[in-house]
Amino acid sequence: QVQLVESGGGLVQPGGSLRLSCAASGSGFRITSMGWYRQAPGKQRELVATITSDGSPNYADSVKGRFTISRDNAKNTVYLQMNSLKPEDTAVYYCKGAVLTVAYAFDYWGQGTQVTVSS
Repeated sequence: QVQLVESGGGLVQPGGSLRLSCAASGSGFRITSMGWYRQAPGKQRELVATITSDGSPNYADSVKGRFTISRDNAKNTVYLQMNSLKPEDTAVYYCKGAVLTVAYAFDYWGQGTQVTVSS
């Protein structure tokens, strides 16, 4: 069984920064792409950023130039550095990992971490 656990959320003022982390645990697996998604109250979950196993990133237009996704393959961990935060970035942030084992391929999700941007 694979688990993804996020950390690093919290309350921050507009213009501030936060760094989210998501670590995958378990055994006998490999993760290809990893990503961050977010869901604000009353809205659908949306893509924030993804990163391939070789480190190629992709960003939603709304976060380009402000957020940076990175990963440490040795630690099965993905990070999201969020700068110049805006109130509209307020949401629950989820990480997702595309997991491969000898038996199956499956997308695993973390439990989510709340990010609130408010003065």
